[in-house]
Parts: sequence; C-alpha cells; structure tokens
Amino acid sequence: MKDALAIGLLFVGMWSAACERGSGDGRKRIIPEYDPKTGKLSVLRYDSDGNGKTDTVSYMNGAVVVRIEIDKDEDGKIDRWEYYSPDQKLEKVGFSRSGDGIEDAWSYPDAAGSVVRLEISGRRDGKISRIERYTQNVLAAAEEDSDGDGQMDKWETYEGERLASVAFDTRHRGTPDRRLIYATDGSVRVEVDAAGDGHFVPVTSR
Repeated sequence: MKDALAIGLLFVGMWSAACERGSGDGRKRIIPEYDPKTGKLSVLRYDSDGNGKTDTVSYMNGAVVVRIEIDKDEDGKIDRWEYYSPDQKLEKVGFSRSGDGIEDAWSYPDAAGSVVRLEISGRRDGKISRIERYTQNVLAAAEEDSDGDGQMDKWETYEGERLASVAFDTRHRGTPDRRLIYATDGSVRVEVDAAGDGHFVPVTSR
C-alpha cells in the first residue's frame, strides 16, 4: 500500500509539472520501464518541457528512487546526478565541471540543504583527489592529493573566505610536516615538524 502511494505521488508530481510547463498529453511525457523478472518499476523517463526529448531519467527500485540523471540543456549529456538513500533523502549531487557529461565532482548537503562537503576527482577518473569542507556554505577547510598517489598530502584552512594556512606532507608519511601560516597583514610564517610528532616549530617569516 505504501509503495502504491509513493508511486502515485511520484506520478502525480511529474504529471502536475508536465501540465504546468507545457500543453498536450502529460502521460506521453512520462515513460515507465519495468524489470521483466520482478515486474517492479526500474526506470522513469520524463520529458519536462514536452519537446519530445527525455531530459530526466529516474532509476527506481519499485517505489524507491535510487538515482536521478538530468540533462538540463538537452544536449545529450548529463549535467546533474542525484543520489538518494533508501529512506529517500538526497545523499549527494554529482556534476560535470567541464559540462561534457563526465561526472567528476560531488556535493553533500546537510538536512537543511546546505553544502557541507565537496569531493573532486581532479583527474576525472572517479578517484577523489580533493575534499572541501564547508560551514554555512563557506569554505572552511580542504585536503588534497596533489601527486596522485592516493594519499592526501596537502591541507588548507580558511577563516571566512581568507586562506589562513596550508600544510604539506613532504616526506610521504601521511601527516603534515611543513606549514605556512598566512597572517591578516600579509605576512607568512613557515613552520616545520622535523620530529614527526605533530609539534611545529617556526622557521622564518616574511
């Protein structure tokens, strides 16, 4: 009963959007596909503006939305990927930084919809090379695999929108051993952790 209700609400939502955004038979703009083995709904194809092109594809597990792919400009390349948890909460949103249909970055929202984390595949191979963390949609910190060895070796901290410090792992030990501190007056302090015990000692400033 709950599955039927959920499916009904999903179709009603798409039907309403179809009627509001264009004329004609809204049903022709929603094409469901079912798993031949289970009979469960597996895909919903949707033409949101009624121009004969599918621009939204929802991958389903019966009444449960698993993933939604959206081609906003209808150029045949996906612009946005939405991933949902089993309880139907938006887990992350993928996008293509180059707009070429290759998914290479993912944003993670909190319960209010604000971005709290952004993951980037700099080499566009699906492997995360940079992670940015946000507080109230403002960049607060970031970590990066700058040499592509699969291990984070650069750490950034921010104060407001200002870069406050950058730390580096120059010895490939998995922890920072050199750090640059940027003051508000424009000066830079260099610190090193020679012993590898997390204790940084100032070297020079400029």
